[in-house]
Amino acid sequence: MANIAFIGLGQMGAPMATNLLTKGHRLKVYDINSSAVDKLVEKGASAAKNPADAAKDADFVITMLPNGKLVENVLFDADTGVVNSIGTNALIIDMSTIHPFESDQIRTRLQSLNIEFMDAPVGRTSDNAIAATLLILAGGTSQQVEKARDILLCMGSEIVNTGGPGKGIRVKLINNFMSISLNALSAEAATLCEALELPFDVAMQVMQGTPASKGHFTTTWPNKVLKGDLSPAFMIDLAHKDLGIALDVANQLHVPLSMGSASREIYSQARAMGRGKQDWTAILEHIRFCSGMKNNSLS
Repeated sequence: MANIAFIGLGQMGAPMATNLLTKGHRLKVYDINSSAVDKLVEKGASAAKNPADAAKDADFVITMLPNGKLVENVLFDADTGVVNSIGTNALIIDMSTIHPFESDQIRTRLQSLNIEFMDAPVGRTSDNAIAATLLILAGGTSQQVEKARDILLCMGSEIVNTGGPGKGIRVKLINNFMSISLNALSAEAATLCEALELPFDVAMQVMQGTPASKGHFTTTWPNKVLKGDLSPAFMIDLAHKDLGIALDVANQLHVPLSMGSASREIYSQARAMGRGKQDWTAILEHIRFCSGMKNNSLS
């Protein structure tokens, strides 16, 4: 069993730490919320006075904090930071969701001190944290991922090796960007459905079998744009037209569709650049071109 310092006992961190205890690991925990610490102590953890105290003699130091500045302070504070006491063979695992460039800076700073660091943010929800069924996005060297594997599997049911240091927090960023944006677009679609007096269960039945709910990553893209095939199965011109109809209907019904309107601008740009007769998945290549991507394909 490992000696683990766990820093950050919030909605996700507390159940994650609990599951490590349940699996028999020895935990020394720290959080500015003393009641959160007390609850873990009741379950068998030891309380730390500060992050440096938590990290002393630890094999692993896990941080689960709200933002990058807090992670930085916990690690590098001149008096109470983890770096003041961490052993030479210990591994720091940051499971927080922070800015990837902040994570890079933390890694570089720790490397200069010969301290090992990997990012391993989590996917899924607090219910999964309780059930130890989190998705762990491991961003470290292959040796670090293997070293941490048994510890991570105490908190999650699946580990994705994301391809190296910094890649875990990057894929978490992309996943959250898409999920959060789709939430707003889905809300617009549901509101338009209601304004049109269409039963929502009918809309759900239809969309469960289309890219509207399944997403393009796993439906339209693999068969078209990711193969370099932009011949039209459904033209950008037609997509632009259909989106325009939806926006006109919404306007007449006084339903604001900000996400939909922004999407139509993208299709308008693609048409203006001569892509109107291409498949609608060519929107990917349009965005890539506008972003200055130099290679010819994402695949």
